[in-house]
Amino acid sequence: MKHVLVLSTLYPNPVNPRFGTFVARSVEALAKRGDWRVSVVSPIGLPPLALGRYRPLAELPAVSTEGGITVYRPHFTLIPKIGARRNAAAIARAVLPLARRIHAESPVDLIDAQFFFPDGPAAAEVAGALGLPLSIKARGSDISFWGEYDFARRQMLAAAKSATGLLAVSRDLAGQMAALGMAADKITVHYTGLDRDRFRPFDHTQLRRQLSEELGFAMPGNAPLLACVGALIERKGQGIAIQALREIPGARLVLVGKGEDEARLRALAASEGVADRVLFAGSVDHDLMPLILSAADVMVLPTVSEGLANAWVEALACGTPVVTSDVGGARELIACDTAGRLVARTPQAVAAGINAVLANPPPREAVAALTEHFSWDANAAALAAHYERVVSEA
Repeated sequence: MKHVLVLSTLYPNPVNPRFGTFVARSVEALAKRGDWRVSVVSPIGLPPLALGRYRPLAELPAVSTEGGITVYRPHFTLIPKIGARRNAAAIARAVLPLARRIHAESPVDLIDAQFFFPDGPAAAEVAGALGLPLSIKARGSDISFWGEYDFARRQMLAAAKSATGLLAVSRDLAGQMAALGMAADKITVHYTGLDRDRFRPFDHTQLRRQLSEELGFAMPGNAPLLACVGALIERKGQGIAIQALREIPGARLVLVGKGEDEARLRALAASEGVADRVLFAGSVDHDLMPLILSAADVMVLPTVSEGLANAWVEALACGTPVVTSDVGGARELIACDTAGRLVARTPQAVAAGINAVLANPPPREAVAALTEHFSWDANAAALAAHYERVVSEA
């Protein structure tokens, strides 16, 4: 059994259990195959004084077993908002002694970074010090956002050059990576997985009533129900979805997620006169998510950028069409009217796209069928094959 050391700042923990769950599901599925042993290092960034929201993070156990995988959480010094250029180096300093110990106890065959910045440059330093091959995965904003910053772009390009193999969550993102200067022949497209038992159409006639009671929000059966899944940050476009409500008579909007933009979004809903039609659901239990998506008529996400959003895949798997921006890998999923609509990032265009779906809703089973090739087993098989190539080519 080969051994991969996965470095990921994006990983769920007891304080933030929904943070990077897709990374956890991917490596857990890989570990279950039995051909790769997986150890996860998820560095925790803490400011010099770990107060307020950082205190619970500081108290997380240094090592634990989660989903059958050993997860290590070393601390690195984080300077909030202004320390991004030094985060990769700080992570490498914190991780390298631990990686040496893990490697000595159970030899590691491969270092893998699950996010390109800051994880990629940090993993490159660790892999170089240990003389091990390196794989780095790009997910979207790590390329589209951080690639705009000279210091981050330089660090990512250097890491990509030292890596044996690279992964991208969509064909579009692979193209962005090549345009940034990364070697196209190193890049493999690696689509996300999907829990097919959990994310499927639920057609229970009382579903909306049950959700209304559980969430404390009226979801009339004769009113359009829209779901928007994503962190409450400006680039996700929840504000545009709120403004679009004025042109979708009677529609209710459920915002799933939390983030720094919540206060502004609440004020916007009030100023638009639709506060009674918007529910801020926060982070919801993973078992509740497919019920919300199945109850919805449309999943809407007017985002600025994505690699290939898990929320798109999960909504489609629940039989719910998606109205989203023509960004990232959206065209690889929303390729026909059955899947939804690709629209401009304006309230008018979003409303028009939603109204077009509502006027001619596709059969839910036909929508769900569009995701038949997504599963965590398929994701793990592709990841194992990629790792084998990286090790053999190193």
